[in-house]
Amino acid sequence: MAHIIVLGNEKGGSGKSTTAMHVATALVRQGHVVGALDLDLRQRSFHRYIENRMASNANRGLNLPMPLLMELPALDETALAPGENIYDQRLTAAVADLEPRCNFIVIDCPGSHTRLSQVAHSLADTLVTPMNDSFVDFDLLARVDPTTLAIKGPSVYAEMVWHARQLRAKAGLAPIDWVVVRNRVGAQQMHNKRKVGGALEKLSKRIGFRVAPGFSERVIFRELFPSGLTLLDLRDLGVERLNISNVAARQEVRELMKALALPGTAPVE
Repeated sequence: MAHIIVLGNEKGGSGKSTTAMHVATALVRQGHVVGALDLDLRQRSFHRYIENRMASNANRGLNLPMPLLMELPALDETALAPGENIYDQRLTAAVADLEPRCNFIVIDCPGSHTRLSQVAHSLADTLVTPMNDSFVDFDLLARVDPTTLAIKGPSVYAEMVWHARQLRAKAGLAPIDWVVVRNRVGAQQMHNKRKVGGALEKLSKRIGFRVAPGFSERVIFRELFPSGLTLLDLRDLGVERLNISNVAARQEVRELMKALALPGTAPVE
């Protein structure tokens, strides 16, 4: 059975697709077979990132390791049994196709609540929730008192994860390993960083997730997208001497993969 990694967050702009691509690339570079699915049927950022990588291989004569990119298959809606949902069946069919061939399947969800996202969360062995390091994004996970910042209760996304956990428990599946990743942590905003960090630690014990370091706000992440590259590919392109920012960004990828602690993986080189 493939280990399913779901990137989920109901708020856009948190770096889900960038994180998904770097996780998938780190895995394929270790020799794992990795399936890739983008459930954001409108923006398709993860899908296009991989297509850009294919184009770089073809146009520049490269041999960059690739995940197996798959579309959701088209199904005949009239052939569904009463009560069956077309999106459920399309996702189920895609995962069933990839599972025998893959060690890992990376699924990128849209930045909104959809039926596909809901079903994907129930399939997750590891759920990765990137969030920008601010209380605007913290509201995705929990409601807080505006004066004291005391946690008042879980928010809608946390409740969806709880529901996915319940479905997995009923099916006799292993619990979801939920990892909240702190992206775009501001180096200069130490006071806000401490407050968000403290609130996350409290909430993690309450609703059951781990906190992991993510990616800082760096131009390099945006520059790599058009060519489908990641920070792990630069040396393959003959870039022997990375600048300080790129070295730091590459270390962030290593730290994230270490924190995810995915089964059968080694430290990222």
